[in-house]
Amino acid sequence: MGVRVWLSRESPETPAPAVEQLSTDGAAAAVTETAPAVVNAASLDWHSLEAVVSRCRSCDLHRGRTQTVFGTGDHDAQWMIIGEAPGAEEDRQGEPFVGRAGQLLNSMLQAAGFKRREVYIANIVKCRPPDNRDPRAEETAACGGYLARQIELVNPKIILAVGRVAAQCLLQSDTPVGRMRGKLHRYGDKPGIPVIVTYHPAYLLRSPREKRKVWQDLLFALEQSEAVA
Repeated sequence: MGVRVWLSRESPETPAPAVEQLSTDGAAAAVTETAPAVVNAASLDWHSLEAVVSRCRSCDLHRGRTQTVFGTGDHDAQWMIIGEAPGAEEDRQGEPFVGRAGQLLNSMLQAAGFKRREVYIANIVKCRPPDNRDPRAEETAACGGYLARQIELVNPKIILAVGRVAAQCLLQSDTPVGRMRGKLHRYGDKPGIPVIVTYHPAYLLRSPREKRKVWQDLLFALEQSEAVA
């Protein structure tokens, strides 16, 4: 495997809210409340979790979405890729990383020996922020339980956090991505799931010279993944 496998030279875009509550069979049901609330997702299976997310109105991001972007890939994946938030194309198609950045992510994964369908891909938040701005603290908090349950269900050998928002939210840190790279982090209770931090593909489209650093991060992730095999 070499860097040239995936290097690209492209350059780089008023009713009361409904609250999700669980019925006795674990499915989601929307009921009208005076204020939004976050569902306890800890016991949900994949089907019920996706149903709850699809109707979620726990923060204001739901007001501008076309649809939620739940996640995609192998539910038993060894690698889990976590980005920050859906963009315009993701909001339209309902799947994470499907635009130009997604194409570059696919090439990155291929260079590391994975097909897209062999990993699980999700975002910190499930709805597109207006104008592709960074998610706010209350928005990441509203989606936090959903992502935590996805991670628990997948139970990956390693998490690849792509971009500042994903890395800082997962690790509860304000450290810049550049200083998080090249280090082994942990998510969750001890011993925790290994987390490798790297740059977001959208950043690489703007700064193609940084792609070699991401290749180094992928090699590091492969080493850590093999260590916990």
